[in-house]
Amino acid sequence: MHDPNKDPDFDSMTDAEAVARIGLAVDEAGDREDDELNTSALAWCDRIASRPLINEDSLRLDYFRSNALSFAGRRRRAATDSAWEWDQEEVQQQIFFLRRAMRNPVYDEVDVELQCQIQTNLATAFSFCGRLVEAIALWADVLVKAPAFYIARGNRASSFIDYGQFHIDVAPGPFFIWHAHRELERVLAELDAEPPFLDANARTHFQSKFNHIIRLFDLHKIGEYVREASSAVEIHHDAYRRWSVEQGLFLNTLNDIAPMDLAAGDDLNLPSLITKVGESPVVVAGFFNQLKQEFVSARWMFYEAITHEGVHDSDRDVDLSDTLDGAAYGLSIEKMKVAFRMNYSILDKIAYFLNHYLDLDIPEREISFRGVWRQKKSIEVRDEFRKSKNSPLRGLYWLSKDLFEPDFDQVADPDAKRISELRNHLEHKYVKVHAYERSSVGENEHDIWYDDLAYSITVDQLERRTLRLMRLTRAALIYLILGMFVEESRRSRELPEDVYVPQFEIIPLDEDRKRRW
Repeated sequence: MHDPNKDPDFDSMTDAEAVARIGLAVDEAGDREDDELNTSALAWCDRIASRPLINEDSLRLDYFRSNALSFAGRRRRAATDSAWEWDQEEVQQQIFFLRRAMRNPVYDEVDVELQCQIQTNLATAFSFCGRLVEAIALWADVLVKAPAFYIARGNRASSFIDYGQFHIDVAPGPFFIWHAHRELERVLAELDAEPPFLDANARTHFQSKFNHIIRLFDLHKIGEYVREASSAVEIHHDAYRRWSVEQGLFLNTLNDIAPMDLAAGDDLNLPSLITKVGESPVVVAGFFNQLKQEFVSARWMFYEAITHEGVHDSDRDVDLSDTLDGAAYGLSIEKMKVAFRMNYSILDKIAYFLNHYLDLDIPEREISFRGVWRQKKSIEVRDEFRKSKNSPLRGLYWLSKDLFEPDFDQVADPDAKRISELRNHLEHKYVKVHAYERSSVGENEHDIWYDDLAYSITVDQLERRTLRLMRLTRAALIYLILGMFVEESRRSRELPEDVYVPQFEIIPLDEDRKRRW
């Protein structure tokens, strides 16, 4: 048994040697189920992190630390039966360090297998939290890099089962089951052809998922439905829809399976709602209409911003001063800013939506996307959420941890504070967008060209952050709707058997109503 009080002589080691030693300890702790060694390894991570690590040493330390945190979390949950706790400190830190590893400047230069393992581990953590949209996207990216990475393919297929069953009674559900079956079939064939050397249980695990599908679903009937629906779709050839579906930005859960033609439409809609006597269903329907409309409008403005070439007519004959620091101006820049602001505001509005839909009775001025989940003046998750076992809503809760608020400074995204600062400056202060990355020269108060009042960002940085925020907002809207499917199913089950429920049909809005009156 390892003696945790006997630390390695890190002072005599280079950074690379010290990080490698920690990696060996984390692997050994996992193999032996050694809690003491794992605890020591986490302490060693803190010790080595105090060094000015750079590049791959920093990346690998974040990866090893995340593995140790994953082990610690699994052991704690096994001992306390706490898998459904909404707050999991080890998971939050694991996500933070894996993300930081992915954003390391040398991430794309390290071994592809390490990249795939980092992304797969992050996807697995997301999936555990209920963030299936982002988990599936990460696994898909792994399979682009390494199609034979069976863990990513198998886990992605397994997530399709969960994703589909949240809305199995509406059109997208059968597609997820169909694709899960097809992908698991491929994984099993690949594992038969080349059994994994280090994971003898992999085939058994994925076979059980495959058998689950065979046992519960009529695949012949589902296959006919999928083929019929796919053959009937009208293919959209315009560049905007091609871009939207390829970026995974349609409010359509099918877009998370693949950039298929059938996903090229914003078909995400509310489930059938059970409302109280005297409560109008159009309140919820109207609010969701607005959330959806704001997202698709922001998506269009962002697309125009990144694809428009040349000087827009509205920018001609507008006299601006050259501040000699590469500042960029124009309608495209402003559209990108508006798209960012609109997406961020949708997240706050989701909190207002939840407050009404779930009768949380939070005073209007106290509602925020981070705070809506908490008991008043407490860090505890509200009973309405904690006791629900509503996985999509838990995913939405965990997504909220990607945002920084002064009262909730513990975040799961290393960039959370920077994103918050950008939003704050866009709304209330001054953002200067630069055409290129500025050098460090001139960025101090002694240089007359240094703008110390502005929040400075390059066009590329603004574009990347806006796109990331748009994907976050899309995922949030999907978790909201899937969470409502789960909630409405619960409400339906709890109705007395003899209760009469009158039905009111909300009809689709005519396209002509979308023009300017």
